[in-house]
Amino acid sequence: MYPAAFDYSAPSTVDDAVRLLAQLGDSAKLLAGGHSLLPLMKLRFAQPTHVVDLRRIPALRGVRRDGQTLVIGAMTTYAELVASREVFDVAPAIADAASHIGDPQVRNAGTIGGSVAHADPSADLPCVMVALGASMVATGTGGQRTIAADEFFRGVYTTALDAGELLTEIRVPLSSARAGSAYAKHSHPASRFALVGVAATIELERMSHRVHQVRVAVTGVSDRPLRAIAVEEALIGNMPEPNVIGIAAARLADAANEAGEYKARLACICAEQALGKAAQRAQ
Repeated sequence: MYPAAFDYSAPSTVDDAVRLLAQLGDSAKLLAGGHSLLPLMKLRFAQPTHVVDLRRIPALRGVRRDGQTLVIGAMTTYAELVASREVFDVAPAIADAASHIGDPQVRNAGTIGGSVAHADPSADLPCVMVALGASMVATGTGGQRTIAADEFFRGVYTTALDAGELLTEIRVPLSSARAGSAYAKHSHPASRFALVGVAATIELERMSHRVHQVRVAVTGVSDRPLRAIAVEEALIGNMPEPNVIGIAAARLADAANEAGEYKARLACICAEQALGKAAQRAQ
């Protein structure tokens, strides 16, 4: 099928994009990588009268450090995330997730901002953002505001972005030297979307090597990334040994049980894999 007729704009600055959104209102849709919006338009499930293409805004692309924060432009592609030494050094869970999204064509065009703003309940990167304790920077006519990942995802394809706001960057806090993160998933064999995916970050005490802080999030079992509080509580203060991690990961079964026994079991397996790799990286 062909999409319905629409007008097209390709602004070159964030300010221009924000002005366009303010002028066009709800009739406009933002185009990032296009892997979510364009199929919907072809099926006419989405029929915007105007498409605003963000791919020609260089300020929305790239990875940099800002003090104790890793800043990722919303239009940074999956392939750029995988290739970034900065990303792998401080937030390897992002590289884990991005390297297993789709195929090379998808990774060369798809963007982190597009994935996060689309908020698919089976997407990889929203889950990773929650586990990393990241924040989203939204820009609108009233300026910028920062939204914590825990508050950003509201439901299926629903976020805390207001009408007329544009996601411009993702900010990931940098942890201590004794910290690690990882992501593990069980993919759908055709789409490579996560049937279930788990992201974990672990920070160890410098002297005792016990778990000082931990965040665990799971995708594919709810209408948004789900924080696995019970798993986190089972790890705090303990040594991140395989048997301890296995017992903690098993706690995810109750939280994921509404998705069915099969997904609950997958969640426990993925949690054990992600926590084990995160602990290894932290050590």
